[in-house]
Amino acid sequence: MDDEPDIASVLKQGLKLKGFEVEGFTDPRKALEQFKPGCYDIVVSDVKMPDINGFQICRKIKERDANVRIYFLSAFDFYAKEAEIMFPTLGSKAFIKKPIRYEDLATKLNQSPNK
Repeated sequence: MDDEPDIASVLKQGLKLKGFEVEGFTDPRKALEQFKPGCYDIVVSDVKMPDINGFQICRKIKERDANVRIYFLSAFDFYAKEAEIMFPTLGSKAFIKKPIRYEDLATKLNQSPNK
């Protein structure tokens, strides 16, 4: 999910081309409302969004489904301390610097999982 429609659309279409089934959201609250535990393997979220940030939304998703893999996108320096507190088991592979080509994102998502 990314609050910028152009970025969300490009990543969604690109990941579909790489064989992923994708639901894209630009509104994190709507994404949370429609999240179904057990239906998703991966959540990719921008960190900085209005009203609720990526860390907050993904924490709520993890409470509903502990098995979903989480990845964060950000054009800014990552908030490592905050991430370590909220997601102590993620590791550095869960953080992806924007801009990123969808091919590179697909490769990263296909690497070893982080839970």
